[in-house]
Order: sequence, then structure tokens, then C-alpha cells
Amino acid sequence: MSTTILTRDAAPARRAATARRAATARAPATTQGVPRRIVAATVAGNALEFYDFVTYAFFAVYIGRAFFPASTPLASLLLSVAVFGVGFVTRPLGGVLIGMFADRAGRKPAMLLTIALITIGTLGLALTPSYAQIGIAAPLIVVFCRLVQGVALGGEVGPATAFLVEAAPPGRRAFYSGWQLASQGIATLVAGVIGMAVIATLTPEQLQAWGWRLPFLLSLLLVPLAVFLRREMPETLHEGSAVREHAGLATLLRHRRTIGTAVLVILGGTVSNYVSTYMTTYAMATLQFPPLVAMGATVMVGVATFGFALLGGWLADRHGRKPVMLWPRLATAVLVVPAFLWLIAQPSLPVLLAVTLLTTALGAMSGGASITAIPELLPRGIRASGLSIAYAVGVALFGGTTQFVVTWLIEVTGNKAAPAWYVAITSLVTAAAMLAMPESRDRDISG
Repeated sequence: MSTTILTRDAAPARRAATARRAATARAPATTQGVPRRIVAATVAGNALEFYDFVTYAFFAVYIGRAFFPASTPLASLLLSVAVFGVGFVTRPLGGVLIGMFADRAGRKPAMLLTIALITIGTLGLALTPSYAQIGIAAPLIVVFCRLVQGVALGGEVGPATAFLVEAAPPGRRAFYSGWQLASQGIATLVAGVIGMAVIATLTPEQLQAWGWRLPFLLSLLLVPLAVFLRREMPETLHEGSAVREHAGLATLLRHRRTIGTAVLVILGGTVSNYVSTYMTTYAMATLQFPPLVAMGATVMVGVATFGFALLGGWLADRHGRKPVMLWPRLATAVLVVPAFLWLIAQPSLPVLLAVTLLTTALGAMSGGASITAIPELLPRGIRASGLSIAYAVGVALFGGTTQFVVTWLIEVTGNKAAPAWYVAITSLVTAAAMLAMPESRDRDISG
């Protein structure tokens, strides 16, 4: 706007400027599609946060030795994966606080906040001296860092997914929200590639002494880029009475049945996901694979999650959310145990990659549709907080305990296929919850 126009009629000029800003905020939701930089901003930040979180899982054996010395390698590993689970304890807290913040202040400030929190947690984890150097303070600091990371991830998924659903052009909501899960695949892939490079380059002694810290330090180099991209994002939480009337705890309580069903939908997906993430540790600790070979499972998880999450979203836009959620989940329940028995009978890299591909691909397809259906069933005023709470509770109760449970089950039962049975049972529970959900593909989500 020029100065001349402002002096002629300031009020109409201000109204015009306000209208243009509102139009800019709504632009991604037009049929012209979402600018690539906006999707990149959501994906980059989300991928960075999940990269830091899952890297811990991949290096659990080394972290256990550094911070949790015990009488046996198994006890050290159990302590390490237990602290991995600690990061899930604060996810519901992050889901409630940051999710409600996103529904009040906007998706953009909430996603900037989660970037700041994940940076604090990662920096502390990467720089904390070992138990041998500072004693009991070391595991205490690590636990605190995991708690901070948990708050960040608990609050990340809701605002990021709500943004993608609201910004997507008509008929493409599932494909665009599928990028949320696909970004987790990117994170897993990058973490796997970096992990393999570190393991291949360093000696076992170097890897244990300081090498496992390198992937965490490298992620910090991407923080400025993620912050820059997110600062340039538009806002999809429109101001107005409709949003204010449908925001807050009272509205969350009115939709408690939907949120409760969503927790059960997330149950099967999160168990499958964290068993897939656990495959590297499983291959090393249970099947005795060399670390470099075992890390190939991590790369496969990343590739499969990225590709099949987007495929699941694409299919859900064409055939509806329910069939794409349900059928891969039922297939997982049927196929996962035979797949693990095959891997146990023929423990080789090709079989490890094939089993990892099967479980990850089915889970990602189902997840790509599920992550869209849940926010579509919630009004805009609680969309971020409702999804954040459902996701955080589901992941905290089941994802956070998965690696500890399957490690413990293998030891107690002596059955190396215990992880597969756990996935199969939880998949059936999730399938029942999916049947109870209404179809949401053609639902109006503007209110």
C-alpha cells in the first residue's frame, strides 16, 4: 500500500490490507495447492524432532553402556530402553499444553515452540558426560532431556497435522497430512544412514566412547533452517467466533468418545512403528547381527515409512479413510508372526530387510489414512489439542513401553517371536476401533 492511498482513506486501506492478510493465510487451502516451502517447513521441523527422538532408539545399546552400567548387558539394555520410554511419559503433557496453545494462539507459534524444546533436549543428551565421569548425575540429566523431548513431540504432531489438513486443497487432505508420517520416515532414513556411516567409520571403542553422540550433534546444525522455514509459514487457525466457541476443555470433553477411539486407533500403529524402529536393536541383541548389518533395518524403515505413508494418503483420498486404515492393519495381524518366524529361521540381511519392509509398509499405509481421519472428525477449535492428546496418550501408553516390553518378553519367554505376537494382538484391537469410526473423506472441516 502506498502512502498516498493511506492518506486519502486510511480506514478502507486498513480493511483492504486486513483482507489481503486473511487471504494470504487462507491461500494454501485453495485448489491451487500448497506451496512447496510450506510443506517443507512442516516436514523439516517434524523430521528434525523425530530424528532426535528415534536416534536414541538406534543407539540404545551404546547409550545404555555409557549412562546405565549394570551387571549384565541385558540389564544395561533394559535400563536404556526404559529411559527411552521415559520420553513418552511427558507426551500427554505436551499434547495438552502445546495442543491447546495451538488452538488458541495458532499452529505456527506452537510449532516454533516444539523446535525450541527438542533442541534443548538434544543438546543436553549429546553433551552429557558418561556415568564413569560424573556418576549418578549422568543418568539423571539424560532422563531430564528425554522428558523435555517428550513434551516437544507430544505437542508437535497435533499442530503440524492440523496445519496440513487445513492447508490442503480439496480432495487431497489425506495426501498432504500423510507428509506428517512421511517426515518421520525421512527422519528414520537419515538417522539410519548417519548411523551406518558412524559405525562403518569408527572403531567399536571410539563408537562407545563418543561416536554415538555425533548423530545428535549433527541434527543441531539443521535447527536454524527449521526455525527459518517455520517462521515463514502462514497461519491456518482462522480468527472468528466459530473457533472461539469450539475451543477449550468443555469441547474436548464433548468429543471424548472420538478422542478415546482415536487412542485405540493409534495403539496398533504405534506398537508396529516402534517394533519396526526396534528392529536394529533386535537384530543386534537377539539375532546377533553385526551392528553395520543391523543398521540396514533402520534404512528400510525410513524408506518404507516415507513411501507408503504417502501412498496410504493418496489411496485414502480416492477410496476413503476406513478401508485404507483397516485392511493393512488386518494384514499386519495375520502376517507379522509368520514373517518373524521366517527371520528367526533364516537370519540374514535380505530376510531382515524383507520383514522390516512388510511390517513398516503396512503400518505406514494404515497410518497415512489414520492421521487424516482423526483431525477431520474434530472441530477446528480443538483439532490440534484433540489429536495431540489422542496421539500422545496412545504413544505414551503403548509406544513408550513397546521396546521395554518386547525386550522383557523375549528374555522371560525365550521366544524370539514375542515382538510379532505383541504387534498382532494390538493390531486386532486397533482394527476394532477403526470399524467404529465414521468415514470422514467428504466431511466439511471448516468449522
